[in-house]
Order: sequence, then C-alpha cells, then structure tokens
Amino acid sequence: MRIKVLETMKLPVNYNETPYNKRWQVKKAYIEEQEGLCCHCECSLEEDPPEEISSLLVDESLFPKGFFNNPVHLHHSHATGMTIGVVHAYCNAVLWQYHGE
Repeated sequence: MRIKVLETMKLPVNYNETPYNKRWQVKKAYIEEQEGLCCHCECSLEEDPPEEISSLLVDESLFPKGFFNNPVHLHHSHATGMTIGVVHAYCNAVLWQYHGE
C-alpha cells in the first residue's frame, strides 16, 4: 500500500523551502521514482557506492557534523535549491567536493 503523499508529490521541490521534518517525504518519493537506486552512481541505495566513488578521498571536515550519519541524502542544486534526486551520503560528498554540486 502506497502512502497518498507519495502519489501526489510533484518532483522536483525546492529543498530550501521544504521544512526539515518534511524532507523525508521527498526522499521517499525519489527513492520510489528512482527504484531504490542512487541518481549519481546508479547503484542500490541499500549498498555502498561502487569503488570508483568510495575510493575517492573525502575531506570530512568540509561537511557539517553528522553529515554522514544518514546514508541517503537529497541531492539538490545549490544555485536554484531544486531537488535532483536521492544519493548515497558518500556520493553527495563526492558531488560537492569534486564537482561543486
């Protein structure tokens, strides 16, 4: 049984205008839309990113405390605030540190 909010949620949403306690709904909608795959590495969100991603060194001091506590993140444009999809936490860090996303 699907939750009604997931059926009616229109993606993308503005990350900056979505209350923190509502972002889980956006995350769940993207997980469903992406069939459980990371939108960056295209691997299952239930597994670690592939070695070509996980082997890249990430400077954890560049990220907020607790950044890596949640394994799945909402990826969004820092320029527009619009969500792009869900990614592994490590993929999110790589996207930011190496690609400026």
